[in-house]
Amino acid sequence: MSVKSFIAAAALIGAFPAAGQIDPEKRQLLQVGYNASFEGHAPIAAYAFYYLNRPQFQREDLTLRMAIAPVYFDSELGISHALGPNTDLGIGLAGGGFADSYNEVRGGKYRTKESFDGHGGGASVSLYHLFNPSYNIPLYGIVRGGAYYSTYTDTEDTASAFALPDDRASANFRAGLRFGGKEPVLFPALAMELAIWVESLNRGNSGDYGYNGDRDVKSSAELFYANAFLAYTFDRGDNLSVSITTGASVNADRFSAYRLGGVLPLVAEYPLVIPGYYYQEISADRFMLFNGRYAFALDARKHWQLTAMAAAAVVDYLDGHKQPGNWHSGVGGGVAYRSEKGTWKAGLTYGYGIDALRNGDRGAHVVGLSVQFDLENWLNKHRSKPFWWE
Repeated sequence: MSVKSFIAAAALIGAFPAAGQIDPEKRQLLQVGYNASFEGHAPIAAYAFYYLNRPQFQREDLTLRMAIAPVYFDSELGISHALGPNTDLGIGLAGGGFADSYNEVRGGKYRTKESFDGHGGGASVSLYHLFNPSYNIPLYGIVRGGAYYSTYTDTEDTASAFALPDDRASANFRAGLRFGGKEPVLFPALAMELAIWVESLNRGNSGDYGYNGDRDVKSSAELFYANAFLAYTFDRGDNLSVSITTGASVNADRFSAYRLGGVLPLVAEYPLVIPGYYYQEISADRFMLFNGRYAFALDARKHWQLTAMAAAAVVDYLDGHKQPGNWHSGVGGGVAYRSEKGTWKAGLTYGYGIDALRNGDRGAHVVGLSVQFDLENWLNKHRSKPFWWE
């Protein structure tokens, strides 16, 4: 892997979206994830980032959230009670390299000559309204608007005859309801979320690109999706997590399609995981995906777990990405580790893509590694004085 390729891999966190509400917990997390495929030439699938969340940042009503990768960052300054006792305001800023890169995967094959790098940045404003302040499980309404600019460059492998998309600005809007939620951590012990969202993506510069204009960028696209998630840890130390995610779209293109595959757990707000598949292998304009994971405690101190996971999806393919059958499934297993106080978490998994298409046959193998280091926990034990932001 070249240095440039590694940087691009570590910048996948650029796809990490802003949180669904202002996070009230102090956090400093180091997150690393990597997938290795054993069939064919796979797109790079990795992330590495530092996540900071700091309530009462300089003032009691301010919360600073940042996710920082080697060449990309995503941030938001939250202002509590900015528009009333139950309505918060968030001002976001994001940008950097490689986060808008596009890897063409079609028919189970990574098309390097049709793939390219993308870079960009933008700003957003969000409103978070709490509808039920007297309840233990919060119901938030979220409205977000923002502007983003993307620019594209060839990779080392992009074909000389392949015309890149024009650089473009876009105005994007998102609204939704979220009941409950889950922490931005690896393998949450306890969580419940029901959420429904609508997004509108409006491009200021659309048009054809590719080989003789054989593909296009739509001037606008609308996305509608929902997620249900539950995680629970039993007294004996076993952990269960299940989720159902579904989505539909209007006027989708390659830059707005839902992309399923891989086993990177923290690469997006709603990672569309299917074990054994390449990262973002399946491009769909509508889908329904089920994920389940069960971790069996192996020792009395509940440090080690044996894990089993499965995923199944039914999809309607994006135009140009159709393949035989609309069903995709994968299974897998591995081991997971959690240190005494939760400072370290790690998981090593093997996944088999039952329906993954490879050279005309079905079946593919992927190994994944995920590691989390809770820097906040570690510093609470070792530092002698607070940092400048505290």
